Amino acid sequence: MASPLVTTDWLQENLDNERLALIDASMATVIGKEPIVYDHPVWIPGSYQIDLEGTLCDTGSSQLHAFPTEEQFTQEVRRLGIMPNSLVVLYDNQGIYSAPRAWWILRSMGLQQVFVLDGGLPQWLAEGRDTVSAPVREAVSSGSVVGNLGPSRVRDSAYVLQHLEDEQVAVIDARSRARFLAQAPEPRPGVRGGHIPNSLNLPFTEVLEGYRFKPASELAETFKNLAPNLHPGNGHQLVFSCGSGVTACIILLAAKVAGYDQLSLYDGSWADWGSDESLPVA
Repeated sequence: MASPLVTTDWLQENLDNERLALIDASMATVIGKEPIVYDHPVWIPGSYQIDLEGTLCDTGSSQLHAFPTEEQFTQEVRRLGIMPNSLVVLYDNQGIYSAPRAWWILRSMGLQQVFVLDGGLPQWLAEGRDTVSAPVREAVSSGSVVGNLGPSRVRDSAYVLQHLEDEQVAVIDARSRARFLAQAPEPRPGVRGGHIPNSLNLPFTEVLEGYRFKPASELAETFKNLAPNLHPGNGHQLVFSCGSGVTACIILLAAKVAGYDQLSLYDGSWADWGSDESLPVA
């Protein structure tokens, strides 16, 4: 499949596909949008569940949400029975929020057939499709995937600092305009207001429409308007940032949908940059 997104119709038709690994990647905390609150937890039938703040987070890191180690990743995806030829579909209970981060983790660790359910659980529910009251706890048989983190998929502050004046590297920040301009307080203590010098601002809500992503043509236009020189195939490296590395993956995925390929995540994002007094702030 050419797109990193799948529709609810596609998922409905493939729920019995033996290669399907359906995973709920919801997070407990939602920042930057009004959260959808459920009366009781529900899942799409056949769903497994992953913990982006626990088993798929390097809790030994000083970063708030740090990429998992290769060992962590390998252990978790094997528990879920994921094989190299699995069709992995990720979703979350906010429509589009944390599933893109799970998508980027799996893609960065070497899995190729990884997709996000466009609209997630809210879209599934809005269409009156079946749900269950509990996820699948563990796969019948262990998977065989071994994590191998691609060296250019995740960046740190040293890389961003080194490329502040590099016209071939663009940093795109998914936080709200008010936070980007230090007109609204940061939600985390000890983090300065403002943004990385020369970075661009694309609030993640601007690539969404309802529970879903905007059409690919509109996303392409959004990135074109953000900076006319940022078009697919021009050799630019797009580095995505946000508050702590979660919503950055929403606009990273939007860029992929729009046709961009040279993509990476500043995993520490503003929580890391804004709390380091040695780094410049605009």
